Amino acid sequence: MRKLGWLTVLLLGCVSTAMAADNGVYLGVGLGQANVELREGPIDFDGDDMGFKVIGGIRPLDWLALEANYVNFGEADDDGLEVDADGFSAFAVGFLPLGPVDLFAKAGLISWDSSLRQRRASSFRLTDNGTDFAYGIGAQLRFLSLSLRAEYEVFDIDGVDDLNMFSIGVTYTFF
Repeated sequence: MRKLGWLTVLLLGCVSTAMAADNGVYLGVGLGQANVELREGPIDFDGDDMGFKVIGGIRPLDWLALEANYVNFGEADDDGLEVDADGFSAFAVGFLPLGPVDLFAKAGLISWDSSLRQRRASSFRLTDNGTDFAYGIGAQLRFLSLSLRAEYEVFDIDGVDDLNMFSIGVTYTFF
């Protein structure tokens, strides 16, 4: 009976440690599906490609983090047109910790670069850049300092009908 009591205390201690938000500096990576839709004048573009992101942030409180990402949307193509886009984003992230799971929402800015080119005519190329609003939602499962996250982000870029990315990633929290 005493062994069962000690085992229960040990298991509860491990579970509470795994469920506590791991605050501090974190780094991570994500991989996902990026979608670009652009309809302007004669251009009617809707393409998808594999994208990736590099994540860095600091979570000083259980419910708040500041995060910076490098995001690459891949090279989406549609009917001979190809869009290549990437950027750096900065977000304030609000967390709702629910045991080992965090639900989160984020809002911030992205500084982006893009190019649109026709694959058959190497001389046709449009480039653009700017800074615009970005936001997203997601969930992450934490175990000690490691988190597995799924998120959906929307990048509200002027002149682009839709630019979004669904990604799965992993982060590791230091100190």
